[in-house]
This record gives sequence, structure tokens and C-alpha cells, in this order.
Amino acid sequence: MAESWEVLTLRGLAATDERAEQFDGTLVIHRVGSPEPVESVSVSIKRSVLAELHENLGRLLARSTGITRRPS
Repeated sequence: MAESWEVLTLRGLAATDERAEQFDGTLVIHRVGSPEPVESVSVSIKRSVLAELHENLGRLLARSTGITRRPS
């Protein structure tokens, strides 16, 4: 069976400038059901992945909590 992890936060996500195509930070996770401490993993995330997450999470939150989007 695959391990299950709980995502706690994404810390310090930053880039060298506003036009960057890659951002670096630290993913803080914890193995579900484990008494062991939290793990911190250095991550690099491409702008395209962040844009996809932004879109998908926005839709998920809107459906699950009834948040309405402001017109653009």
C-alpha cells in the first residue's frame, strides 16, 4: 500500500525576479498516522505548475465553500 502524507504548508516560495519561470521553497509534510516528526523537503516549482494549481484550487474552493469569484 502507498504511503499517505499530509501537506502542512509550503514555506518561503520565492523567485529571483517577477519574470521567473521557477520558484523555490520548502514543502512541510507529515506521514499520516506516524508519531515521527514533520519532514521538510526543498522543492522547485515551475510557473506553469503554480498557474495550474491556482486554477484548480480556485475551482475546488469555490465549489466546496460557495465562494463567488469577482468579475475580472
